[in-house]
Amino acid sequence: MREPGHGAIYLGLDPGLNTTGYGLVSIGPGSPVRLVDAGTIRTSASDGLSKRLMELHEGARELVRGYEPVAIGIEKVYSHYRHPATAIVMAHARGVLCLVAALEGVPLVELPSTRIKKLLTGNGRASKAQVNGMVRRMLGVREEISPDDVSDALAAAIAMIEEEENARRACRQGH
Repeated sequence: MREPGHGAIYLGLDPGLNTTGYGLVSIGPGSPVRLVDAGTIRTSASDGLSKRLMELHEGARELVRGYEPVAIGIEKVYSHYRHPATAIVMAHARGVLCLVAALEGVPLVELPSTRIKKLLTGNGRASKAQVNGMVRRMLGVREEISPDDVSDALAAAIAMIEEEENARRACRQGH
């Protein structure tokens, strides 16, 4: 899966038990962010929880082993108290993805959704459509990126790169 000349590859994940979005982007010295691959890992709602978590684990592990990302980005936990069952199901999926990162020895970068939106659009309260539009613009993709899980995963991957760049700039400026 990994092609020579990609530069450093970053994997963004948007966890969900039914659909987990993933986005792989690369960046090399002096080059813009480039789309490597994106898609979803899907599980069947008719399967039991343990089987679905195993399928999610296998899908994420395959991505990590195939592309060898330098880091995995994921949104920090956030949920509305009005939807506790959804939060619990999401936590199962998120836990599996965090476990894959740990088992494969890949650093996990957790960013709040407001930080991801701010890094990409300049607005921490940007809409999904605004984030999708900026992801498309940054990656040179003309068509709509769907589902939102994929766009959100790509946003997490790009945000990691932006965060690293900001840290490097701050170091150079002596902050």
